[in-house]
Amino acid sequence: MSVQFRPVSPERLVDELAERISELPQDTWARIAVDGADTATDTTALADALTGPLRLRGREVQRVSARDFLRAASLRFERGRYDPDVRYTDWLDTGALRREVLDPLAPDGSGTMLPALWDPERDRAYRLPRTTLPAGAVLLLDGELLLGRGFAFDLTVHLWLSAAALRRRLPTEQQWALPAYDRYDREVDPAGTADVVVRMDHPRHPAIRNS
Repeated sequence: MSVQFRPVSPERLVDELAERISELPQDTWARIAVDGADTATDTTALADALTGPLRLRGREVQRVSARDFLRAASLRFERGRYDPDVRYTDWLDTGALRREVLDPLAPDGSGTMLPALWDPERDRAYRLPRTTLPAGAVLLLDGELLLGRGFAFDLTVHLWLSAAALRRRLPTEQQWALPAYDRYDREVDPAGTADVVVRMDHPRHPAIRNS
């Protein structure tokens, strides 16, 4: 990768992202994606860390995890538990995520969304009530393989790992998913297309891609 990265502390990273998000228009909802390889980059921790600073800046925040919008196990594992192509194309219920979360928070949406749909551990619906967000609220959605699916986001953050770091950081039991991430890099190029790219080879020493 030929682009330049600027080292920042984890605290500075959160502060800079919160400031950029808080500057988005407040007359509608802001849909933010925090994207990165599951279990190798902690997208959940970063999205969680942004919640407090955004609220201090006067923005209400709704946290959502793409993991709570996976398909049922019978569909995800129809071709086995370790098929990287299925993980890439079929694990996420893109229709439900769009219908229940992103579309209601579009500029012409109702603002009433569903925080979580499917519990992947118990493999059953959460049955949570819907939540109505006021205009100006921020949706922080974390997950993997989120870009290139036609989702309407107002800001995308991609946590990027070099190929060597990804292989090093991915747990042994998840190494079978490497071809899915390689395909994502080839077909979507998240590190080239996301609004904000953060290099996370060393989590305590992140670096932001220069604009």
